Amino acid sequence: MAIQICPVEDIKPGKAIRVKVGDHAIAIVRTKAGDVRAIDDKCSHGEISLSEGFVDNETIECWAHGAKFSLETGQPLTLPAYEPVAVYETFVEDGVIYLEYDAA
Repeated sequence: MAIQICPVEDIKPGKAIRVKVGDHAIAIVRTKAGDVRAIDDKCSHGEISLSEGFVDNETIECWAHGAKFSLETGQPLTLPAYEPVAVYETFVEDGVIYLEYDAA
């Protein structure tokens, strides 16, 4: 199911926002190149909001402990995290970001 998130211009390149889908928090990230990615908004190491972290190319870094995650795969790229986080498909249509999310 595609969920409308926001106009793409609402997220500056190199930044992220936190959205809630039901009780689930997801970080919607716009890379510096302008691509839109979606990843669980909870660091697998310390349950810290990733949307408050630092975006660098195709990675996001947890602000609390420095763990970096791939925005494409959700895999941790640095310690202290060693568990991946879920990633979600996104697309932009008519300037609006949509998230593919299956609540099941």
